[in-house]
Amino acid sequence: MDTEQDIPAQRDMVAGLEKGLQVIAAFDQERSRLTIAEVAERTGLTRAAARRYLITLTHLGYMRHENKQFALTPMVLRLGQSYLHSARLPRIVQPLLYRLAYALGEAASAGVLDHDQLVCVAAVSAGQLVSVTLQPGTRVPAYCTANGRVLLAHLPQPQIDAFLERAQPERITEHTIVNKERLALEIARTRAQGYALVDQELELGLRTIAVPLKNFRGEVVAAMNISVHAGRMPLEQMLERCLPALIKIQVELNALL
Repeated sequence: MDTEQDIPAQRDMVAGLEKGLQVIAAFDQERSRLTIAEVAERTGLTRAAARRYLITLTHLGYMRHENKQFALTPMVLRLGQSYLHSARLPRIVQPLLYRLAYALGEAASAGVLDHDQLVCVAAVSAGQLVSVTLQPGTRVPAYCTANGRVLLAHLPQPQIDAFLERAQPERITEHTIVNKERLALEIARTRAQGYALVDQELELGLRTIAVPLKNFRGEVVAAMNISVHAGRMPLEQMLERCLPALIKIQVELNALL
């Protein structure tokens, strides 16, 4: 979280870059194609400014234009790949995730918190593709995922309280916890027990168990999980089979991070 000392002076900000990134971020799974007016509405830009940014991004290859609508091109993936290739965390985590996933024959992933969303930074399927959300770069709500709940649980209490105050949980499945008091209890339980077990709250059929990953200062920097199909493994078996394996890799990674 930014403190007042961390916030740069306005004169040091490049407004054009900030707004250009806002235009890119306006596109998502629900709205993959947008008109100039829709981009303006989603970003708070004027239509004239939105048009200029879209034309510039199209010229640079990040957008394509067809029938008065704009869409992102695969070139945008370069921005995410730059992080995945240069950041220390994915490079360290990926080999041990591979070992974990293939030891259990299940899917494993690691993620970090970005505001109120969980971002997957590394993943291994081990032949079990249980969810399309378990891919590097995928963003999902933190409140209904095991990795996300682990990361929320290790925030300072004032930040947890602020999250719960602004959160608007949606009933994604019939199992999703949307009551804020119950969600607060689950976050507290996760912190106390050291792991999160989430049963089909993000997707029907998807069960996930996660533990935190800490750096050498003891700070939680990421979370790591095992995901299974609900039809193949009961919750009790996940605790017995997956949690010990997770903890073993957790100890190794904590020494490396």
